[in-house]
Amino acid sequence: MKVSVVVSDLSGGGAVRAFLLCQILKKLEYKVEIVGFLFGQELYAIPPDNIQIISIPGNKYPQFFADIPTALKKVDGDIIYAVKPKPTSFGISLIKKLQTQRPLIVDMDDWELSWHGGEQWQYRPSLKQLYRDIFKPNGALRFPDHPLYLSWMEQLVNKADAITIDTQFLQKRFGGVYLPNGKDTNLFDPGKYNSELSRERYGFSRYKILMFPGAPRPHKGVEDVLMALDLLNQPDFKLVIVGGSPYDDYDDKLIEKWGRWIIKLPKCPVEVMPEIVAAADVVVVPQRDTITARAQFPLKLSDGMAMAKPVLSTRVGDIPDILGETGYLVDPSSPEQIAAQIQLIFQDLEVANVRGQKARKICVENYSLEAMASILKTVITNL
Repeated sequence: MKVSVVVSDLSGGGAVRAFLLCQILKKLEYKVEIVGFLFGQELYAIPPDNIQIISIPGNKYPQFFADIPTALKKVDGDIIYAVKPKPTSFGISLIKKLQTQRPLIVDMDDWELSWHGGEQWQYRPSLKQLYRDIFKPNGALRFPDHPLYLSWMEQLVNKADAITIDTQFLQKRFGGVYLPNGKDTNLFDPGKYNSELSRERYGFSRYKILMFPGAPRPHKGVEDVLMALDLLNQPDFKLVIVGGSPYDDYDDKLIEKWGRWIIKLPKCPVEVMPEIVAAADVVVVPQRDTITARAQFPLKLSDGMAMAKPVLSTRVGDIPDILGETGYLVDPSSPEQIAAQIQLIFQDLEVANVRGQKARKICVENYSLEAMASILKTVITNL
């Protein structure tokens, strides 16, 4: 049996969740391919070697209407799995479901409207503004994922045959089956990597390494860690950012202000990530308390947990439940508390590493591909 995983924008963050879902489906011995639009210049993330990707150039409306038949022909799986309730993924998938009566699952790892203010967002243009939004070359309504269209898609989520979500926030809002943002714990296995060799390879040997293995954005709180390093003012501390943000120049702004603390590594294939995380002393996931953050299960948590690293994070959303007693938790937006916890960790790194080992055990039990496959198998069986 074949599953078509439909992605709204392969140059956006949803691709990472799609790759994870494909890995789980392959573990369940389904044939899998990703069909997605590419609105940017390149893929957001480098996919695993064994996943087939069919990309379709993305255009604004009205040109996008001509892209829809192309996408529908490519979505030929026995099961359709739409990643995010967007017109460019879920919308295409709904049309295919109506055409073929094939079962449709929609996956949500974000509350999409939270990026636009959530329930506070409204679209009430004047007639003149409406005309501009429709007919101007860069009119807002010409973009396929405008929040107006996102709100329409959310109202159609119950038309899917099943829903998978990765946070309690999303489950309360949309229902569905909890499918966490897990990790391949066989690949991310600290026993397979030599931390000292990794530190030498990446030039970290002289430093105490805090690592943020993802794309910085304001709600992710990287600035709070950098402010904490200002407070500590110890030159041997470094914050390593892996990959960086493809959305804007946010990385550059961080480096301009806090460059003395930052080491930035380029994005890399998922197969290389464990070796990089192995070089860290601590993985930091300093989410701020925003509606966007509360709706997310940060993948960086499972990066650190799977590699048995001490994880320093914040009391936001599901994070305290995910880490349990194995992490170091502070209040969101609290550089002073982050600084204090960094000092505590490095005062007794051996104790911190014991916590990391406990975190890996939780990750294997609850957030491994095997644990996720068991959940998804039940979802598909019920279809």
